Amino acid sequence: MSDSKQPGDKTITVSPASKTLTLNKGSAGANIVRQNFSHGRSKAVVVEVQKKRRIGSDGKPIVERPPVTAAPAAKAAAPAPAATPPVAAKPAAPATAPAPARPSATPSRSSGMVLRTLSEEEKQLRSRVLEEARSREADDRKRADDDRHRWAEQEEQAKREREAAEARRIEEEERRRREEETRRRSESEAKRQLGEEPGRAPAPPLSRSTTPRPAASPSAPVAARPPGPRAVESEEDEQRRTGVRKGVAARPVAPKPEKREIDRRQGRLTLGNALLQDDERNRSLAAMRRRVQRNQRKAMGGETREKIAREVVLPEAITIQELANRMSERGVDVIRLLMKQGQMHKITDVIDADTAQLIAEELGHSVRRVADSDVEEGLFNAIDDDGEMQPRPPVVTIMGHVDHGKTSLLDALRKTNVVSGEAGGITQHIGAYQVVSPLGGKITFVDTPGHAAFTAMRARGAKVTDIVVLVIAADDGVKPQTVEAIAHAKAAKAPIIVAINKIDKPDANPLRARTELLQHDIQVESLGGETLEIEVSAKTGHNLDKLLEAIQLQAELLDLRASADRLAEAYVVEAKLDRGRGPVASAIISRGTLKVGDIVVAGAAWGRVRALMNDAGQSIPQAGPSMPVEILGFSGVPEAGDRLAVVENEARAREIADYRDRQRRDKMQARLAGNRTSLTDMMTQIKSGAGRKEFILVVKGDVQGSVEAIAGSLDKLGTDEVGARIIHSGVGGITESDVTLAAASGAVIIGFNVRASREAREVAERDGIEIRYYNIIYDLVDDVKKAMTGLLAPTFREEMLGNAAILEVFNISKIGKVAGCRVTDGEVQRGANVRLIRDNVVIHEGKLSQLKRFKDDAKEVTAGQECGMSFENYQDMRAGDVIECYRVHEVQRTL
Repeated sequence: MSDSKQPGDKTITVSPASKTLTLNKGSAGANIVRQNFSHGRSKAVVVEVQKKRRIGSDGKPIVERPPVTAAPAAKAAAPAPAATPPVAAKPAAPATAPAPARPSATPSRSSGMVLRTLSEEEKQLRSRVLEEARSREADDRKRADDDRHRWAEQEEQAKREREAAEARRIEEEERRRREEETRRRSESEAKRQLGEEPGRAPAPPLSRSTTPRPAASPSAPVAARPPGPRAVESEEDEQRRTGVRKGVAARPVAPKPEKREIDRRQGRLTLGNALLQDDERNRSLAAMRRRVQRNQRKAMGGETREKIAREVVLPEAITIQELANRMSERGVDVIRLLMKQGQMHKITDVIDADTAQLIAEELGHSVRRVADSDVEEGLFNAIDDDGEMQPRPPVVTIMGHVDHGKTSLLDALRKTNVVSGEAGGITQHIGAYQVVSPLGGKITFVDTPGHAAFTAMRARGAKVTDIVVLVIAADDGVKPQTVEAIAHAKAAKAPIIVAINKIDKPDANPLRARTELLQHDIQVESLGGETLEIEVSAKTGHNLDKLLEAIQLQAELLDLRASADRLAEAYVVEAKLDRGRGPVASAIISRGTLKVGDIVVAGAAWGRVRALMNDAGQSIPQAGPSMPVEILGFSGVPEAGDRLAVVENEARAREIADYRDRQRRDKMQARLAGNRTSLTDMMTQIKSGAGRKEFILVVKGDVQGSVEAIAGSLDKLGTDEVGARIIHSGVGGITESDVTLAAASGAVIIGFNVRASREAREVAERDGIEIRYYNIIYDLVDDVKKAMTGLLAPTFREEMLGNAAILEVFNISKIGKVAGCRVTDGEVQRGANVRLIRDNVVIHEGKLSQLKRFKDDAKEVTAGQECGMSFENYQDMRAGDVIECYRVHEVQRTL
């Protein structure tokens, strides 16, 4: 592409005489024209040129012959194609009339081309095209006439609307003028009533002029142009400009509505009024009336509004804002009363119930005090109707010293082998089971551990029990945990049945157990008392049926009854976190019937019962009174010993759980606050070295009772100098968060019957955190005790070796002073500790650096011999001084 002409291009010229468009043929060939673009660019384009065929009246084509005067190289220019805009030049009239073409076999010499006659089909086709063109032109003319009529009607309608709008505007101006006149008269009347200058008329406010504003004329519709050929632009260009296709009526342009002025109410300012209104804004008539009424009330001495006394419900703590809202008073009034009492508060501060009551009563309101604990009202201890009471199985707790055969006796009764699954052969969990007695009734047994650490478990077992079976080994007698079990049974006011176990042993002595019980106010029937005693053997099964019969008879004497047709209440004896089932609580139903789907709350945990499992591990739909069950569905692990209750809905269960959770957090914060010391106390302890050393632990167990027992046992090991501090304890396996907590606080992790997850083990190995696993509580307590013993500061004990008297002091060059001494008693050893005593006053303590016997170094010198001594870093020795020689031994302390 080039901006200059290329050789052989055609050029378009217009003959001045005939004003005809001709095409000069170049050397490059015909039908090539140059097309110009923007920025001065041009391009050679090949154009297809067609001859225009004209049809005569007889239906035959008319051939136009070039004039004789035209140059043979010039031809008449054909009409431009549709893609090229037509040139606005008027064609000249032909010099001679075109003659009809005559068919000839030989080509004409003047034109140089042969003309072909049209066939009949072509003639008919061209006739149809001409007819269609004529019909389209007629339709276009008719459509244009319709558009002109429609636009005339729309213009007439717009004119009528403008006239109506002008009439409404004039009416509105007249109404505003009347309102302005009425307002001016009202203001004059109000000023006269208020005692203002009566002779001075108020200045009339500015108002808008009533001269009508010229209305905006709507845009006039576009008149349709008469149909006809256009001189410059083609049909396609017109369609692109106007958006109207050929043969489709143009859509009339709707007139724009007149911009109406917005009416403004007196005394109200809007955005539209602010933009359209030019005059100033005046006070409304209602505002003037309110002002007059206020002034009248002030003149009459004021009008007091009657105060409404309300009943204000006050919790234990309330914010000032909430108190003001409940009294329907202003917050500033409440703060003002508090300032009168000498208390400076903000509106968001919290005040106690006593202060809030004084404020409310001073403002004339009545007060009703409530507490957070009111959410638990009616949860327990509801009175049952005697007519609904039914007999229930007794709950029997087996208690006694460790290794006296409690679990073995229960296994013999249930014909199971629970003791084989216990680590170390001792019971470390509390369990509940149900047994059928020979008399046909059911008995619920609760098995408690006998180790000293499980005091809380035994206490829980005594709380839920009806009868206590005290197991005593015939070959061991009464032991400390036996005495503790007797105390728990007496505190629960439960009858005691003594079971003397292991009578099958050769060294069994049942009489020893009976006589030792007398020291604790337990007198059995064989010795003239009222307490039943039965000699049994868990190994051989001797007298087990008699024990069950005795329990059944005692239960009949107690006449145990409970109502089953009510919301259930239970007692949680154990709780754990099962990996597959989630939080699991072992409970004994005290009264009512617990069903699957009930909403329960126990301590700070609540949930919907998803499943109930009996002591055999079978799923049951419901559980009645005195039945031991495992409950699944809690939101968290409840505390062992919590009371369980069924509530009406989830809202109340959540409210009770939140209240108990707040109580637990407050107690923990109070306990931590009590352990805190001031900065002065900490500095004093650091200087004196009297700071208490702590062995920090993270304890995780399988059940809540075991964790509680471990924490209680470790607390008892502490002294004033060293102690164990459990920063976190919980139920379930050891997780990554436990390891992270231990790493942050430098603690040791203890797992009791649980293991750490793989991720937790990897984190512990990376951070160097020690994890210890135990399944017997004896070993756990002993290891922690040894570790705490290592934290104790050792004690030092002096061992006197002997004394020596200084006879003379010698000053030796390069050595210093050497004391010539005689050992008076004991012996003196080189490297031992010495004290230099002068006039019965210790003036120096140090080490004996050299000991010589004559000229030789001596290791020790005995009594009666003379020797030479020198001290480390000390030279002030005199004749007559006494030297004490001793050694210091370090003694490791134990707990």
